[in-house]
Amino acid sequence: MERPMIIGIAGGTGSGKTTVAKKVFQCINQEQVAVIEHDAYYKDQSHIEFEDRLKTNYDHPFAFDTELLLEHLLSLKKGTAIEKPVYSFVTHTRQLETVRVEPRKIIILEGILILEDERIRDLLDIKVYVDTDADVRIIRRMLRDIKDRGRTVDSVVEQYLSVVRPMHLQFVEPSKKYADIIVPEGGENLVAIDILVTKILALTNS
Repeated sequence: MERPMIIGIAGGTGSGKTTVAKKVFQCINQEQVAVIEHDAYYKDQSHIEFEDRLKTNYDHPFAFDTELLLEHLLSLKKGTAIEKPVYSFVTHTRQLETVRVEPRKIIILEGILILEDERIRDLLDIKVYVDTDADVRIIRRMLRDIKDRGRTVDSVVEQYLSVVRPMHLQFVEPSKKYADIIVPEGGENLVAIDILVTKILALTNS
C-alpha cells in the first residue's frame, strides 16, 4: 500500500471542524478514507475517582494521550490497522471496547489541538484550521453539551469562562499560524471545502 495522506483539521470548540471533516469525507471515495477524532485519545482515567475526573481540563494538551495517537498514526502510515480508543464523556474515561481502523489512502485527523504539537504537525500532509467567531462557537458548544452530555447552561458557561476560553487563547488560536489552509465559518463554507477536496484529489491522483 502506498503511503497514506494525513489531513489535520483543527479549530476551536464548536468551530465546525467535525462538520468540515464529514463533508470532505462525503466528497471523496469513502472506501479510501479513515477519520480519527482527537477526542478519542483523551487519557484513560479509570484509576481515579469520578469526582476527580470531573476536574480534568479537557482543553489542555496534557489531557491527551499523544504518545498513543502518534503510535497509531505511524502504524497507519506503515499500512497497519489500529484499535482506536473509545472515550465516554458520561464516565469521563475510556471504554473497554475499541474501534478497529484499517489503513486507508487518506487519513483525516480532527481535533482542537492537533496543530499545537509539533510531532503531530510533522506527520500531517495538509494542515487545516477552521476559524469561526467566538460567539458562534460558544452557542454551538452549549447546545451540544446540553443535548448530548447532559450539562446545564450554568455549568457550560462556567467551564467556558474558566477553562475553554483561556485554553483557546493559550493553545488553540496560536496554532492557526501552522495551517496551510484556513476555513472561515466551518462547514457552511462550501467554497473552501470544495477547494480543499480538489487539492486532496489532485495530490492523491484520485
